[in-house]
Amino acid sequence: MTCPSTSPPADTEAIIQVEGFRMDFGAKTVIDGLSFDVRRGETFGFLGGNGCGKTTTIRALLGIYQATAGTLHINGKPFRPEDGRTLGYLPEERGLYKKESVLDVMVYFGELKGLSRRAARGWSMDFLERVNLADKAKTRLDKLSGGQQQKVQLGVTIMSKPELLILDEPAKGFDPVNRRLLMDIITEQKRDGATVIMVTHQMEEVEQLCDRILLLKGGKAEAYGTVAEVQDHYGTRTATIAYTGVLPEDASYIPVEVRQTGAPGEFTAHLALTDAVDSAELLRHFVSLGVRVSSFTTSRTSLEDIFLRIYGADPALEGAL
Repeated sequence: MTCPSTSPPADTEAIIQVEGFRMDFGAKTVIDGLSFDVRRGETFGFLGGNGCGKTTTIRALLGIYQATAGTLHINGKPFRPEDGRTLGYLPEERGLYKKESVLDVMVYFGELKGLSRRAARGWSMDFLERVNLADKAKTRLDKLSGGQQQKVQLGVTIMSKPELLILDEPAKGFDPVNRRLLMDIITEQKRDGATVIMVTHQMEEVEQLCDRILLLKGGKAEAYGTVAEVQDHYGTRTATIAYTGVLPEDASYIPVEVRQTGAPGEFTAHLALTDAVDSAELLRHFVSLGVRVSSFTTSRTSLEDIFLRIYGADPALEGAL
């Protein structure tokens, strides 16, 4: 599934502003001089290896941790517990009452978020139907699988239609079918006006859902910008062309692989494109020189490959916070 980008304009108001954020735990500095913003209405990917400071940043933003230095604002001011009705936070660790039934837990949290009992119950049943858990409404939470519990946690998070959603590893415990369902729900939340922050290791989902991303390494911003900007900066654009004839030598590309694929003179080539080349112009150039092109596609380096390039083979070795 590919979701079209609906990134807000660059001058869109920031709903989150982080400036000069530093976080020390004893003698250890976990975050050092971090600054970024999240624009209202966008889906923002907050990425990095295990222990790089993602969850620490979120907890400081929500006032759970006290920052050593810097400012972390939501809607222009530090977050306060009374602002919670406009925010939905899905923590990586589940925080539901496991000895109670699914429906009772959802209704309880709905009432905490300001819904009437009737409205919370109706919304909860509709959501459980949507995520194929309607038959589990009276089941105790501890009798559900991890993925099923994650669905309930997600429902509690989005129940009050918050303007800001912070989702920490939202696909944890989900199989591919339920990850697709999750992505559809996130897309719907954004379409309804929510700003979404995704803390995740699922790079394919980031490419499909996120407008901009921040990639942390060693407590600092290693990459920050739109998905395409990060891909262009750290990766290469490539083209695959199936053709008959001879490709001209040109400074706008480097042949990575050329192989014969059919009758003599029929080839497929993989080309590494230079930063400045316009792929459509390159295709027209080939055709103008008499190359018979049967297919021509371009792609960017995947975020997963960029992630592995930045962190190396094992991105899980940065610490424990």
